[in-house]
Amino acid sequence: MNQEKPKVYTAEFRESSVKLAIESDKSVAQTARDIGVNENTLHTWMNKYSRPVDNIKAVRTDAHLYEELKRLKKEVAQLTEERDLLKKAAYFAKGQR
Repeated sequence: MNQEKPKVYTAEFRESSVKLAIESDKSVAQTARDIGVNENTLHTWMNKYSRPVDNIKAVRTDAHLYEELKRLKKEVAQLTEERDLLKKAAYFAKGQR
């Protein structure tokens, strides 16, 4: 009864393997043989890592949108101030004639 322990692969190895399988011109089966893992294992990793993680992406997207909104509000305030300043300058220039 010689049972082998299952191999434990790091998350980094799994992610890089999936990336290699997706970007490679080789088949998934060939890529799996090249990196030394079972083809089914590589397919499982591909399914796992290709699914979007809703919570993480939503948080990143929301933070990005918040920063963009903040930047745009600042820009609008600055442009409004510049416009008002030009209106005042034109008003006073007219009054001096």
